[in-house]
Amino acid sequence: MSSVDIKFPSRIVCLTEETTEWLYMLGQQERIVGISGYTVRPPEARKEKPRISAFLSAKIDEILALKPDHIFGFSDLQADIASSLIRNGVPVTIFNQRSVEEIFSMLYQVGSLVGQVEEAVRQIELIQAHLKSIQTKVSSFTVRPKVYFEEWDSPCISGIKWVSQLIEIAGGQDCFPELAAQSLAKNRIIHDEGLVIDRNPDIIIGSWCGKKFRSERVAQRSGWSTISAVKNQQLFEIKSSYILQPGPAALTDGIKQIHQIIENWQILKSK
Repeated sequence: MSSVDIKFPSRIVCLTEETTEWLYMLGQQERIVGISGYTVRPPEARKEKPRISAFLSAKIDEILALKPDHIFGFSDLQADIASSLIRNGVPVTIFNQRSVEEIFSMLYQVGSLVGQVEEAVRQIELIQAHLKSIQTKVSSFTVRPKVYFEEWDSPCISGIKWVSQLIEIAGGQDCFPELAAQSLAKNRIIHDEGLVIDRNPDIIIGSWCGKKFRSERVAQRSGWSTISAVKNQQLFEIKSSYILQPGPAALTDGIKQIHQIIENWQILKSK
């Protein structure tokens, strides 16, 4: 390190899970003084840290009482929370990562903000090697299954860009890649469920943002009995904490689960 004396944040509040998980991975958990109530990764965070926010709301007075010197948040949906904290003089960084590349950029930036660039790069390289190993495995696939990823059920919302990319890396084809390019959920609504029937996915994966995926309800939708995934009972759940958090979880356990589903489909297809 140079002779310049730099003071890095030492009292951080994380308004979403992914920055909490990343700081733990970097060995910087002592810097965290508050977390989101939706945090489940790592499990020890819920035991060790006070929960001071939901996703769309936060306990501003409680956050300020923690005397944070930096806040990490995610997306335009937390703009009002960020605005309140900024008006109270707290430095706030709101990330808006929507793709695999942007997730890696966020991870690097957080590492830099806490003075842990070398460890961040080391961890990022491990994750990238994990993704490349999966790509190598699927390079031999002669057929890639069509995958419909459902982020919400009423209305039906298809997967965001990082999910679409992970499906491709894991050996599948996203049924709605044109919708994945839309960052806002309202722009990924499938207004006509017949479109899913027309695209005839081989696999359906549900992750309903914190509520249990009901495959039997999906199978009973009008006309969906003709879909290959329904006929062959290829409907699966991946919990949102594994795939809809745009951080380490999606790039490690999330894609691992997608890849296992696709690998099993390949085995069934070959019989």
